[in-house]
Amino acid sequence: MVCSYLVKPLQTTANHPLPLPHPMSRIHDIPEEDRPRERLLRLGAGVLSDAELLAIFINTGIKGENAIQVAQRLLHDQGSLRNLSRIEAAELVKMKALGPAKAAHLAAAFELGRRAVQQEAREVPLNSPDLAYKYIGSELQALNHESVRILLLNTRLCLMRHEELFRGTLNESMAHPREVIQKVLTHKAFAFILVHNHPSGDPAPSDADKRLTRRLKDAAELFNIVFVDHLIVGTPAEGRSQPYFSFKECGLL
Repeated sequence: MVCSYLVKPLQTTANHPLPLPHPMSRIHDIPEEDRPRERLLRLGAGVLSDAELLAIFINTGIKGENAIQVAQRLLHDQGSLRNLSRIEAAELVKMKALGPAKAAHLAAAFELGRRAVQQEAREVPLNSPDLAYKYIGSELQALNHESVRILLLNTRLCLMRHEELFRGTLNESMAHPREVIQKVLTHKAFAFILVHNHPSGDPAPSDADKRLTRRLKDAAELFNIVFVDHLIVGTPAEGRSQPYFSFKECGLL
């Protein structure tokens, strides 16, 4: 009989070590009805664990590890699915049991998930920090560097376009208000949201963040442009009410 830990959802974090590999290391050793692909088709993707979903993309294992065990190891080594999704394809290739094809499959899956969320968000007004975060949060959380984005909005506050202004630590010299306002005027937007991430995970604003926001607010008012919000994206953490900081929500805009 096959051990049940191979197919049931598992906690695969740094605080929950992986179980020892089962001697039956091939997916084909698992009863057909319990294999990830068959369970997904029969019961839906929602019932599968993170490791089982990853195993579908990994497809095949290596000597001593089936695809599920490879997926469990990747999740354990990276600490979480979110951390795994932040790794560039070129780095995934170097991981044991992956290689170019499997790394490309995983990178494509993570990117499709982010794009699906963004496409849905384009259809509704981005009139709250939660909706703006839903649109762009996962993309920025996947980055290991700081990225400053501008979301250009129409009169309904629906997204017209989304551009990266620059990469690197946000400061007043790099993100000069005139560069932001120029983008808004060039694309004839009615309003905009400035967004950047803190790769450390802590979304608390720095003094430079605050100064830039004040200067940008003054510049937007001068050109009669609606500055909807400045959002700083961090990561979820215990004791943190939300994984982002909204200047508007906190009364600073």
